[in-house]
Amino acid sequence: MKRPALLSAMAAIVLTGCAGVAIDENYRAVQHFAQTQAGSEVRWLRSDEERASMTAEVDRLLERPLSMDDAVRIALGYSPAFQVLLAEAASASAEATQSARMPNPVFSFERLLRSGGGERELDIGRTLSVSLLDLLLLPARLERAEFRQQQTRLQASSALLSTVTEVRQTWIDAVAARQIARYREEVASAAGATAELARRMQAAGNFSRLQRAREQALSAESVAAVVRARQNAAAMREALVRRLGLAPTQALALKLPDRLPELPKAPMDEATAGKALLDERLDLRIARAELDRRAKDLGLTRVTSVVNGLHVSGISNSETGQPTQKGFEIELPLPLFDFGDATRSGGQARYLAAFNRTVQVARDAGSQVRTTYDGYRSAHDLARHYRDEIVPLRQNILEESVLQYNGMLIGIFDLLAESRAQIASVVQAIEAERDFWRADAALRASLLGQPITPLVLQASEAPAAAGGGH
Repeated sequence: MKRPALLSAMAAIVLTGCAGVAIDENYRAVQHFAQTQAGSEVRWLRSDEERASMTAEVDRLLERPLSMDDAVRIALGYSPAFQVLLAEAASASAEATQSARMPNPVFSFERLLRSGGGERELDIGRTLSVSLLDLLLLPARLERAEFRQQQTRLQASSALLSTVTEVRQTWIDAVAARQIARYREEVASAAGATAELARRMQAAGNFSRLQRAREQALSAESVAAVVRARQNAAAMREALVRRLGLAPTQALALKLPDRLPELPKAPMDEATAGKALLDERLDLRIARAELDRRAKDLGLTRVTSVVNGLHVSGISNSETGQPTQKGFEIELPLPLFDFGDATRSGGQARYLAAFNRTVQVARDAGSQVRTTYDGYRSAHDLARHYRDEIVPLRQNILEESVLQYNGMLIGIFDLLAESRAQIASVVQAIEAERDFWRADAALRASLLGQPITPLVLQASEAPAAAGGGH
């Protein structure tokens, strides 16, 4: 009888020092997930020296055009927003550890003085009480706390995956917006030169006022497009700055690549996309952990709903002129008014909710991956189609139109229409590449259990058709 009680007491004592250990274990689990699934490293900055070291590393990364992988590296090791996620995970881990600890024993002291007939009597009572039920249920509390630690690790990994996906997509948007802005600037520069040539040709009597006005209109529209593209590029750049948590001086030092990465030679095949679906998805693992916890809680509720308290107290009373009284007291609530049926019914309902939630998550997983993969393949096919078919065709049409215009076979209006169509096709090609890389990031997140809004390919505005008059 004494040995199990001693072991339980020793376990309770050990629990007082394991909060830091649990936090470190959870942090290492998140680090491992980041390295294996995101290909990056997590940094938890807990001292001024660590923050200074990471700041210097970020400054070195910003000395060159920032790649997507470096952007993820900065976000996971420097961004204050992600540091908040790590700190909140540590707080949740500490709360889980605290939930497994027994309440402290309660000591009460009583001193009573009685006077009368010239005599004084002193009564002193001392009581030390502990919850015997909490001691008996200690193994169940430890197991429940471990479930909470597991959930904390999975939820932290899910938050990390969400951060990685958002940073990747924001980087893609920023680079694509910059690429479009640079192309718009080149178009505006060429249109400006053409407008100046039209002005000189009109002065020499070779162009009419209408022909010159059309060239100037194209130049003016190109300048307006540059203004819009520059503003969009600046907004996307600042969105990336916020995602990375850069300081003002670091934001000024940020440099982006001139263009998006090249499309892969071959897209990811569907078999590869779905092979680890049920084993690796975080949402399924979180749902299963919650179901296991509810099952354990249900078994515990069946006991505690009837007997929800059992306290044992050691008593020592001293009275003037009397021998010391020693003994013990047991306190046990009697289930006369509350038989625990409502508590048990609530526990069963929560378990059924968790069970059906797990089933629904499992059934949704396949559909989400199929939808995301379909968007990925569509975006890949569309981007290749623009790169290999539409843009080269539009360029050939424009070149032939220039030859026909020089031969006076078509008019300036036809040439301007083909020029606008060629410009639109290049911009749409860049946007198609952007959509593909966004879909690629979304697919990788979906395979690991991070639901992402599926890509919807928008119909682009049709290029202006060439007119027949000249």
